Amino acid sequence: MKPCILLIEDDRDMRELVGGHLEHNGFDVQRAEDGIKGQALALQYSPDLILLDLMLPKVDGLTLCQRLRRDERTAGIPILMLTALGGTKDKVSGFNSGADDYLTKPFDLEELQVRIKALLRRSDRGPVGSGTHQEILSYGPLTLVPERFEAIWFDNPVRLTHLEFELLHCLLQRHGQTVAPSLILKEVWGYEPDDDIETIRVHVRHLRTKLEPDPRKPRFIKTVYGAGYCLELPTGAQLEDLGDVLAQARQNREEHEQAKRASA
Repeated sequence: MKPCILLIEDDRDMRELVGGHLEHNGFDVQRAEDGIKGQALALQYSPDLILLDLMLPKVDGLTLCQRLRRDERTAGIPILMLTALGGTKDKVSGFNSGADDYLTKPFDLEELQVRIKALLRRSDRGPVGSGTHQEILSYGPLTLVPERFEAIWFDNPVRLTHLEFELLHCLLQRHGQTVAPSLILKEVWGYEPDDDIETIRVHVRHLRTKLEPDPRKPRFIKTVYGAGYCLELPTGAQLEDLGDVLAQARQNREEHEQAKRASA
């Protein structure tokens, strides 16, 4: 079966140009011109990937991305944002809303296709056999479970996005070593990077929120200034004490989230 792509774009010429190019290259393309129709088609077709314009009528792209990520029926679908807003703050907003990748208009159609194939390959929604993980990876208190894009962290399951999983896997493969941003971008995003360090920073922050007892003072995912990132995992006698610290941190976060929901 052809991979199904949902293209949510309000500009008719852009919609037809991109949609026609993708169909010519073997994709099944569904089109939507606004956020409301886009959300409906996402639920109807469960596409393999969503191309999402940021500036949409009725429901804007950031809001729609957040809605898709909150809905378990669409939470795992890769989302590539297409937008004319290319500033750092715009990219951070896109990633924080749940986007997997971000492409600034005007863009080359071949570059778009490379990004799409990288996302499909990483999310395991591409052709059978294209997945890169064949076994569970484990070191100390961390075990990665590729089948569920999940980390077992001090015996507790932690749900990760596809990008968070790949980023953690990249660092785990080089545990104790400093990994350069250029290597992370190439290995995790799957294409030649444009030195977009902010892309990595956003996803490292997300990982720290899920794994660190205090994300503002990271113990495990460390920044090596001017060089990259290093994953340092505890072993031996350190494990028991840190397990208690993490358990307390999880409890504090859960209580904070419950308080937020109660006051909403």
